[in-house]
Amino acid sequence: MIDLPKNKKVILFDGFCNLCNDSVLKVIKYDTKNIFLFTALQSDKGKEIINQLGIDISKIDSIVLYEPGVSYEIKSTAALKIMNDFGGIWSLSQIFLFLPEGFRNYVYDYIAKNRYKWFGKKETCMIPTPELNAKFLD
Repeated sequence: MIDLPKNKKVILFDGFCNLCNDSVLKVIKYDTKNIFLFTALQSDKGKEIINQLGIDISKIDSIVLYEPGVSYEIKSTAALKIMNDFGGIWSLSQIFLFLPEGFRNYVYDYIAKNRYKWFGKKETCMIPTPELNAKFLD
């Protein structure tokens, strides 16, 4: 079992995806309450968490929001719950939770399927700067 802080939420992301890496930097910018930690799905810690949760990444290929000891969310629901934790105007994003999850995830999957083509792909996972290193599990 992985020892994670109970007062934090962990965002697992595709470490090779430029869109995903840019999104992580945006989350860090708007995470004024210091709620989130990050790890790439491809990292050792990411793989441990995915295995612990029993998620088959080959079928999901998605962002995962994990709140240790509580729950985890994937795809559009994960993204919307992350935005909700920013507070303020970002809370308006919760209106999209009223849309059927299947529809939201269809849009999410379309973007995810084309993310490398549209935004590019890194050869290696993102390496955080020394200033950001405390926000990452690996």
